[in-house]
Amino acid sequence: MKAYLLCGSSLLLLMLSGCSTAPRSQADREILEKEANVTIDKFKAADPGLQGFIDHAAGYAVFPSIGKGGWVLGGAYGRGILYEQRPGGAVATGYLDTTHATIGLQWGGQTFSEIVCLETGEAVSNLKYGKVKISGSVSAVAAKAGASAAAHYSDSVAVFTMSEAGLMLEGAVGGQKFGFLPK
Repeated sequence: MKAYLLCGSSLLLLMLSGCSTAPRSQADREILEKEANVTIDKFKAADPGLQGFIDHAAGYAVFPSIGKGGWVLGGAYGRGILYEQRPGGAVATGYLDTTHATIGLQWGGQTFSEIVCLETGEAVSNLKYGKVKISGSVSAVAAKAGASAAAHYSDSVAVFTMSEAGLMLEGAVGGQKFGFLPK
């Protein structure tokens, strides 16, 4: 069993080591912004009430696509954009990446989109400086009609997800952390 864990953790580190927070080219940054806007529209179409949740958040992070896979050890990675509320509306202020690591009963792979709403300015700052780590105590709400009405903040963070493709069977524990690069 130790050999599998060592091999799996080495593979996970190798997979995540080539990733950087911001897309490298200006064209890739523009594509990420367009994908983030499309993702927001998809979430709002699934749950129109999410608009109010986003409007009242101090900031929110949009991850258009997070790839996830696992077999005993699991990992996920995705890039996104941080939006902060300013007079006149939300403004993209930087690029984010997220990494997830899990251990436990799991098998498969999937891609999903995620919106992380931050209730306060302090929560936004904490996200920027790597102080926000989402653990099992923060539950993600699947985006569907009426879901935002039942959603609530936990430690000033609320997470909404939408499955894109794949199948992941999972009974695992782990966490999610973020990296930030100003725009």
